[in-house]
Amino acid sequence: MGQDDTDWKRAAKEVPELRFLKMLVTGLTIVMGLGMVTVVALLWIRLNQPVLPDLPGSIALPEGARPAAITFAADRIVVVTEADEVLVYDRAGGLIGQLQLQP
Repeated sequence: MGQDDTDWKRAAKEVPELRFLKMLVTGLTIVMGLGMVTVVALLWIRLNQPVLPDLPGSIALPEGARPAAITFAADRIVVVTEADEVLVYDRAGGLIGQLQLQP
């Protein structure tokens, strides 16, 4: 009871491991803070980007073709039909090319 251990500076001088532990906790706090700022900044940047590219009003598929998959490239739209046919359209919706896949 005669000794008061509430003064952390005096305790840190008496126990050198406490100074090291304080530096570790401070470093971890700084790294976690920077990580949170980075995550928030990346989310802010990604969520401000448009979800889909600008699409044409309509795309005319050949008669009887049913789409199985659609992919958006930088300047093209690629449609894969259920009959394993690849249709390539430009950004305006005009057919550029057509390719039949072999199983």
